[in-house]
Amino acid sequence: MTRRRFFAPVAAFEFNKQTVVLSSDEARHLKDVLRLRVGDECFVFDGTGNEFRCSVEVQNRDLTELHILEKVDPPSSESPLSITLAVALLKGEKFDLVVQKATELGVSSVVPISSRHADIQLRDKSDAAKRIMRWQRIALEAAKQSGRAVVPIVAEPEDIGAMIRTSDHSFRLMFSEKSGKEMSEISTFPTNDSVLVLIGPEGGWADEEVALALEFNWHVVTLGGRTLRAETAAIVAVTLVQHNWGDLK
Repeated sequence: MTRRRFFAPVAAFEFNKQTVVLSSDEARHLKDVLRLRVGDECFVFDGTGNEFRCSVEVQNRDLTELHILEKVDPPSSESPLSITLAVALLKGEKFDLVVQKATELGVSSVVPISSRHADIQLRDKSDAAKRIMRWQRIALEAAKQSGRAVVPIVAEPEDIGAMIRTSDHSFRLMFSEKSGKEMSEISTFPTNDSVLVLIGPEGGWADEEVALALEFNWHVVTLGGRTLRAETAAIVAVTLVQHNWGDLK
């Protein structure tokens, strides 16, 4: 039977009392959608990799509290490869799709990137905060659906130049139609299980952005002869990296 899974942040757990309190949204889903009642069992994960089998202990208008029965293994194990996916800002629901599918595939974090040819530009910090909140909710729902107990972090938007110059990932891949080589030509491989994957906008990277990546010793690679939409390229790139060095064999 499919697990009835809910999310609660670490702060919602009281292990000395063996209880966890659900947020109003999760409690509403438990009560009104799944129609669970006191005594029914479910599972709760904390977003950092831990999952617990629980039973509904208190259920009223103001509080839904669960009793923690035992710690269990999540339905899906985490990939041994820690992937940060950095994607140029995309229009409409395209970035939503990237966050959802990247979470399902097992990325550790997603970083929106501001670049010269980015499809959109954020108006201000308030605009950025609203978008990040939305993308974080999408990541949470995707983690819940895919059986992950880890929820990827959606970071604050970063400038492409700053990311290229300051990234401390030892293995860095920029996917580009310009100046890119085949992935099969890469002679070095991740040494610390941490990879940064960088995907450009629909208009592609500017020449100076590619040149900067090469200057800072990034691997600039191509996805082949067919032109892919940015959201497709992001999903394909993560899949290829997982296939080569992760757990998609």
